[in-house]
Amino acid sequence: PTAENLSGVLDTLIGSQAAIGFCQDPDADRLAVIDEWGHYIGEEYTLALCTDHLLRKSKGPVVTNCSTSRMTQDVAARFGVAFSRSAVGEANVADEMLRVGAVIGGEGNGGVIHPEIGYVRDSFIAMAMLLDAMAARQLPISRLTEELPHYVMSKQKVPLEREQLADVMARVQSHFEDAEVSALDGLRLDWPGKWVLVRASNTEPIVRIMSEAETAGEADRLCQEVEHLIG
Repeated sequence: PTAENLSGVLDTLIGSQAAIGFCQDPDADRLAVIDEWGHYIGEEYTLALCTDHLLRKSKGPVVTNCSTSRMTQDVAARFGVAFSRSAVGEANVADEMLRVGAVIGGEGNGGVIHPEIGYVRDSFIAMAMLLDAMAARQLPISRLTEELPHYVMSKQKVPLEREQLADVMARVQSHFEDAEVSALDGLRLDWPGKWVLVRASNTEPIVRIMSEAETAGEADRLCQEVEHLIG
């Protein structure tokens, strides 16, 4: 459910007087959202919006994977609850949730995991939570989205043979000496308000570079700097 794939749905929402649009993937574990104006909110916001709503009622630890937007981390900090990351993958998120006793978790692809329902991504519980949030606060989904911190992501992929991976990761980590380092899944480097993740594909001779920052320019710069180091 990406913006490119949902252009027809966006047109349907405009002028329909719908309060919100929900778009699932075929197996219904991911949810993208469209606001009342027909604007694509997207997948990354789904978990952050649901987390904000749940923590207003029931506080507890929050878990996301290491490639998810830091919006959810910021929401957890806003409510003063513990936050932790897992490796990418639904099962890894669920395992970390069980370990820390999380009240909610998920992935930035629109996958929300609510432990009272089950330790799987579930787009239907995400829909229910968003409708409940709108009703509880008497606010449209666009206003709820505006309340969240705003970040921009950038993504690249670079050809790389697996035998080169260790040297490349060491070179990237050494270059960014001021970063907080995590090797939970690939190499993630964090700074206040931004991060970059370098992960090898399990199926192709490539590495994927994902970054997030407060501006598109900074997110792109981080990706490009890492891409140059991999060179």
